[in-house]
Amino acid sequence: MPQNEKSMTHSKSTGLPRKRFYRARAHSNPLSDSHFPVPISPSHIDYSAHYPQLDGNKKIQFADIGCGFGGLLIGLATIYPETLMIGMEIRDKVSEYVKERILALRETNANGQYQNISVVRTNSMKYIPNYFEKGQLTKMFFLFPDPHFKEKNHRRRVISTHLLDEYAYVLGVGGIIYTITDVEELGEWMRNCLENHPMFEELTKEELEVDPAVKLLTSATEEGQKVARNEGQTFQAVYRRIALSS
Repeated sequence: MPQNEKSMTHSKSTGLPRKRFYRARAHSNPLSDSHFPVPISPSHIDYSAHYPQLDGNKKIQFADIGCGFGGLLIGLATIYPETLMIGMEIRDKVSEYVKERILALRETNANGQYQNISVVRTNSMKYIPNYFEKGQLTKMFFLFPDPHFKEKNHRRRVISTHLLDEYAYVLGVGGIIYTITDVEELGEWMRNCLENHPMFEELTKEELEVDPAVKLLTSATEEGQKVARNEGQTFQAVYRRIALSS
C-alpha cells in the first residue's frame, strides 16, 4: 500500500488499520461466483509471502473459516506461537483489513510475534480441499457464521452434513471443530449436524474447561464482543474428529 494512502487508512498512534475504511456487508453469498485466484491443489500454494520469516517446510494447522476482522487469529497467535494458522474470508475489503492488521502488528512487535498468522481471500465452502491436504489441520473455527434464516437458504450454511465430509477430510484424527453463534436455531442446527456425523464426537465439559482456544470463542471476535455487551446468549458446539469405525 502506498505510504500516502496508508497514512489515511491507518492510525498514526498504533499503526493499525482503521476499520471504518474497510467496512463491508456483514455477510456474502457463498454460492455466488466470486473472482479471485484459486490454487489447483495444496501443493501449488506458495506460502512464503504469508509467513516470510518462518520455516517454509511447516504446514498450516489452524484454519479460521470466515475470519471476519481477524480477532480470533490475533488471540490465537500468541497462545500457539509455534503453530501456523490462516484466516479464510470471502469479502475483499475485510480480508484486506486483516492483511494490513497483521502486517502492522508484525512491524510493531520486534520480538517476532504474529509471524505465524495470515489471511487469504477465498470461498471456503467451495475450495477447502484446494488449500489443505488430507489430515493436515488440527483445529477449524466457525465463529458467528451467517445464519441464513430462510429455509431455502439453509444450503448456504457453512456447517452442513456434506460440508462436514470435507472438513473431516482436511482434519486429522483428534482435530477439533469449534462453532459458536448467538442464534439458537443455528446453534441447534450445527450441533445436530456434528452429532449425527459418524466422524465427530463432542468434547467433554472437562476437556472444554482446559482448552485455551475455547476461552477465545466468546471474547476474541467483534461479533462475540457485541453479544457480550448486549448480554446476549451464545450457543457452542465443539467436536473432535474421530476415525470412522468399520
